[in-house]
Amino acid sequence: MDFRSVVTYLDDYLRVSQVPDYPNALNGLQVDSGRAEIRRIAVAVDAAQHTIDAAIQGGADLLIVHHGLFWDGNRTITGRRYRRLKALMDADLPLYAAHLPLDVHPEVGNNAVLARALGVEIRGPFGDYKGSPVGVWGALEIRREALCARLDALLGGRVKLVAGGPELIRTVAVITGGAGGETAAAAAAGYDAYVSGEGAHHNFFDAEEGGINLLLGGHYATETFGVRALAEHLEQKFGIEWTFIDHPTGL
Repeated sequence: MDFRSVVTYLDDYLRVSQVPDYPNALNGLQVDSGRAEIRRIAVAVDAAQHTIDAAIQGGADLLIVHHGLFWDGNRTITGRRYRRLKALMDADLPLYAAHLPLDVHPEVGNNAVLARALGVEIRGPFGDYKGSPVGVWGALEIRREALCARLDALLGGRVKLVAGGPELIRTVAVITGGAGGETAAAAAAGYDAYVSGEGAHHNFFDAEEGGINLLLGGHYATETFGVRALAEHLEQKFGIEWTFIDHPTGL
């Protein structure tokens, strides 16, 4: 498949120019290359040295990540930034990043995919960033411990539960990653449970005193869904082979 055609398709499909994001996200093609064709892609949550090296060793023609290279801002190309860029450029491996555009996508986004995997019947958006919807909410009738167990199984690890809401859950909101700060907003909206990745200490009390069940599954673990769903979509659309590079942080 033609490299430029795939990049253009990703830009349009993910709406990278339309979805607002943090300044350092730099969504889209972050590292270009001289490649003309794409036969195999690698996807990962983070543009870390490990994932870059694994993509190169696996013979990928494109690496797609959720968290790109430049989160620490406008800095000199030294240390680990130099090593990452050098590895990509020596291998002529392009890097594409999609942060909030991948979180919010209705088909392959982290939030929608995780919510559907939990069995949530999505009813609408929850939360926003600069006026753009971020998460989702929907209906799911389930016991609190059963929801926790279901999330444990999906994420492959023990979920942190703050049992501040009703034992019988009927509505669930989801924002993956580091969105524990939206717990109070989820409680104010009247949801019975809120699923995210990680939060701050005070979010415990937001849940306990706000009357909502808070389930934190880990920043990394809750954000593996989007890149894999996007890779499956590209395989169906263009017949491109793909591999997921798993590099969990435990956070």
